[in-house]
Amino acid sequence: MEAKAFLQGLSRLQVDFYTGVPDSLLKSLGDTLFEKFGLSGRHVVAANEGGAIGLAAGHYIATGHPAMVYLQNSGLGNAVNPVVSLLSERVYGIPCVLVVGWRGEPGTKDEPQHLFQGEITPETLKLLGLTVFTIDAGTEDEAFTAMVDAAAPKLAAGQSVAFLVAKGGLTGNAAVTAAQPGTLIREDALQALLSACDDNNYFVATTGKTSREVYELREKLQQKHDHDFLTVGSMGHAGMIALGIAKAKPDATVWCLDGDGAALMHMGALAVEAQQNCHNLIHVVLNNGAHESVGGMPVAGGTLQFAPVMQALGYAVTTCETQAEIAALPGVFRQPAVAPRFVEILLRQGSRADLGRPTISPRDNLTALMRSLNGEENA
Repeated sequence: MEAKAFLQGLSRLQVDFYTGVPDSLLKSLGDTLFEKFGLSGRHVVAANEGGAIGLAAGHYIATGHPAMVYLQNSGLGNAVNPVVSLLSERVYGIPCVLVVGWRGEPGTKDEPQHLFQGEITPETLKLLGLTVFTIDAGTEDEAFTAMVDAAAPKLAAGQSVAFLVAKGGLTGNAAVTAAQPGTLIREDALQALLSACDDNNYFVATTGKTSREVYELREKLQQKHDHDFLTVGSMGHAGMIALGIAKAKPDATVWCLDGDGAALMHMGALAVEAQQNCHNLIHVVLNNGAHESVGGMPVAGGTLQFAPVMQALGYAVTTCETQAEIAALPGVFRQPAVAPRFVEILLRQGSRADLGRPTISPRDNLTALMRSLNGEENA
């Protein structure tokens, strides 16, 4: 069904505020919200799903109207605590409408990190005390109207509901245009860095297109994949993974290749990294101002600059905008460190239409990296 019709239906439930974290299956919904409301007032792109639940709760407390929170099912983990300890009718009884993109729906082809999540999503939502309505490509207007009618008394009783949206469930033609912090695209920036690093450098790449581009660039450069950890899920946690590796392998240089949206999602981790002062870890944020891997919604309005915040946390900060500046980083960082290192690369949005996905499994990626870190020869 059309995203505009979906939002019109929710207005019958007095839903008048919208927040969440973008998802590719909900792109038409996000684009429609952006077109209708922009990024302020009645629509806020949150840093993480739990924060979106809190924002929705605050709106209800002030207005008595339930808000809508949109998210990918992979983000349910971030939302569990406020759903059960804030929204629940056993606590405050704050009603909310969750719209959940159903990645990994059983019977559909999807990526490994989505399959188990997709399998357990309906039961997870029910376990959280939510009434679940499913919208798929075959959902007609009459069926949706019946769902809205069934949701109304639940919300009135202080209970929350979830619309679980399968692939093709929501459609629309609106498009988002986010700010462009730089002029270089991410893949060219990654190529400049990978080309300049030797075998003592290891990389933890964040989820989404960054990991996909690292994999394809290794193929293009005829390099092995055994120095990379491709974080196919766990958005926002690449920095902690990289810190764990760097602390255990102090003679190796470990790079975290993070995205702006991912870094913002769990930004407190960057303070922990700074406190650990691990001099063989270099945290790179590829800042293109958007959640590009899931449709292009702006990150914090598309104008967030990390450098001043990282300086305040105690990092030695480098900002890059060109391939030459990026290619020079490994040489500069061979010098002894006096502070934790942070690099912000300013980019524009853009990726190849034919960008592929890794052809090795996550388990094989892990095995090859572990062998390499421990000095074992990979086949």
